[in-house]
Amino acid sequence: MFYTKELSTLKHKKILRQRRIFSKDCIDFASNDYINLSQNKKSLKKAYKLARNKNINSPRASMLINGYSILHQKLENKLSSINQFENCILVGSGFLANIALFESLCRNGDIIFIDEEYHASGILATKLINNRVVFFKHNDEFDLKNKLYSAIYGKNSRIIIAIEGVYSMSGNIAKKEFAQIAIDYNAILIVDEAHSAGTIGDNLLGYFDYYHIRNHQNFIKLGTLSKAYGSYGAYILSSNHINEYLQTRAKPIIYSTALSSFDTALALVNIKYIQKHKNKIIQKITSIKEIINKEFNIKLDSQIFSLKFQNQTDMIEKAKLLKRNNILVGAIRKPTTKMPILRIVFSYKHKKKDIQKLCKLLKE
Repeated sequence: MFYTKELSTLKHKKILRQRRIFSKDCIDFASNDYINLSQNKKSLKKAYKLARNKNINSPRASMLINGYSILHQKLENKLSSINQFENCILVGSGFLANIALFESLCRNGDIIFIDEEYHASGILATKLINNRVVFFKHNDEFDLKNKLYSAIYGKNSRIIIAIEGVYSMSGNIAKKEFAQIAIDYNAILIVDEAHSAGTIGDNLLGYFDYYHIRNHQNFIKLGTLSKAYGSYGAYILSSNHINEYLQTRAKPIIYSTALSSFDTALALVNIKYIQKHKNKIIQKITSIKEIINKEFNIKLDSQIFSLKFQNQTDMIEKAKLLKRNNILVGAIRKPTTKMPILRIVFSYKHKKKDIQKLCKLLKE
């Protein structure tokens, strides 16, 4: 068979991935369903009604042919309005959005500076632009400044900086200083808000909201609809200038079918739900963080609790122990992370007793 040797190696290293359907009785600490909107039946009914009232059930084509609908426009306008960006364009997924940004924005002579722990979609996208990529140490603004100075000294290069609002594996929030660095160096700043939109900030809008950073022409916000927003797809918020460029040059936007009508409607309904109930959601998230602080003396930046292990075997055994007790967590192996980790995600739905049960088992 074609890949027998490779499969054997993956099995031996215990990094062979599988698709599984887990029992509904499991307490889920593995999903990115931060606000539990995946189980909100009222939102589901509202979205169905909204999508059903439209004449066309599917997008049929690319947004730049005839796949663009009033629903798409409404969602884009809503996202632009609440985030205070000039414009928005929808994309099929966060993975495609990163490829769209990196491949289209970084032209000949340009340089992109990217956090070494940026999402895999961004790392893959850098392969398309080869020698125009510089990695800086994770969340280290000083290393970025040093590398910016070294790389652009004497050159007239366009600069792009890429960070995540909340890093998906560690749960760290990107430092505020990166926004000012982008302004000082007249650089484009891409902030991947996949795990920060809907989870941090006074209005649960992510990195810029969390630090009260006013919008700037240099800033681009990439967000997904598949995590806190409980739907599927992604969006890119930017200035009118950059938006116009993306819809003309970004291949995943030009050559992909537009986002489905139902996913668009569901995202629109869920975003309105979050804005309406944001104070209650923030209060619950804060109470969960307080439990973890009490149990482990750790102050969580986000709803992600990352527990590191020295070796993969110990990490897998701990994950199995939790599974035997009907608790599901993310068992993250190399090379996704430098060290094996249990990635634990706290959701709006989690009860105090379930969190305490998890903590007790983690301490054993």
